[in-house]
Amino acid sequence: MVFQPVSSGLHRQKVVLFREKIFNFYRLNKRSFPWRERTDRYAVMISEIMLQQTQAERVAGKFLAWMDRFPDTETLASASLREVLLLWSGLGYNSRGQRLQTCAKVIMDQFGGVVPATPELLKTLPGIGDYTCRSIPVFADNLDVAAVDTNIRRIIIHEFDLPEDSPKPKIQFAAEQLLPKGQSREWHNALMDYGSIHLTSRKTGIRPLTKQSKFQGSKRWYRGRLLKELVASQHVYLEELEERYGDCPWGLQEIIYGLVRDGLVDEADNPNREGGRVLRIREQ
Repeated sequence: MVFQPVSSGLHRQKVVLFREKIFNFYRLNKRSFPWRERTDRYAVMISEIMLQQTQAERVAGKFLAWMDRFPDTETLASASLREVLLLWSGLGYNSRGQRLQTCAKVIMDQFGGVVPATPELLKTLPGIGDYTCRSIPVFADNLDVAAVDTNIRRIIIHEFDLPEDSPKPKIQFAAEQLLPKGQSREWHNALMDYGSIHLTSRKTGIRPLTKQSKFQGSKRWYRGRLLKELVASQHVYLEELEERYGDCPWGLQEIIYGLVRDGLVDEADNPNREGGRVLRIREQ
């Protein structure tokens, strides 16, 4: 395997040896996932957003079901929000599923239904941040850009003895130096597997920049429970929700207001029940 020279910064010989170690590990421990069989940008975009803060093993079945129901941007953009949330259930943060559909609508309106190819354009889409705008063209087009997620950040800090509080630009610069040109897709898959299987957070003690709070009983937990009930029904009476979740420490009305504000649900009078208010998934 021929390795490309690197610019000044990280020691060249150490970079070459590091690349060899990562690729050797990958050849022996490569994981198989359905999204790794796809290189179309839409499928890659779906998998990358699903994989945010969700274990890969949990995403596998959801990805296949999603691609079966929403095989392209147009199908996703035209679906009902109820359908989207139903398939998204189990992946956490329902707002990510909603933003993914909004993203599909923007792609239909502004890019002719074709997911953009460059990080600069991808970052203009809702829900696409610094990592995802790079990872999509990496895995879809083998673009020579470095995408740094929690795993890759941890690997770079550990392997090159960098301070744990190293700023993002410094980690990004190191990742760009490490990238073997023309092998971006394989390189990033190899790093993902090395970080997930071998150089774990528990093993290194290197903590992610953001840590998820306890889910059970959290505001997000109550929010998810409400949405799950609404997805399963045409509507739910507000007074029934108050009976079931009246002990919510976060304030049931505050959570409902957040769902309405985020465009996930509507609150309205029930024409068949005087004085009754109902919540329902927002229709398009």
